[in-house]
Amino acid sequence: MKVELRAEAPGKPDFGAPCNGCGLCCAVETCPLGLVLFRRRFGPCPALEWRDGRYVCGVLDAPQRFVPLLPRRWAARLVARWIAAGKGCDCRHQAE
Repeated sequence: MKVELRAEAPGKPDFGAPCNGCGLCCAVETCPLGLVLFRRRFGPCPALEWRDGRYVCGVLDAPQRFVPLLPRRWAARLVARWIAAGKGCDCRHQAE
């Protein structure tokens, strides 16, 4: 699958290595949270945002924009869990 990411985005880390914001995972697949929020199965995720030289999850960064009924503290925790934030790179796709 061909995806377009910014040329200045960091390269994809090795599987299991800490996330560096390369954006590849969210550009090719939709996480379980994205399936529910955006009702789509394939990327790019509508919440994928470019910020400060890396890609970030907009839902994790600003949950009030996407899940406004949940208190921010709860939403941030739930989103981090649903997207496995901090667990390392789980993207098996390779950048082309």
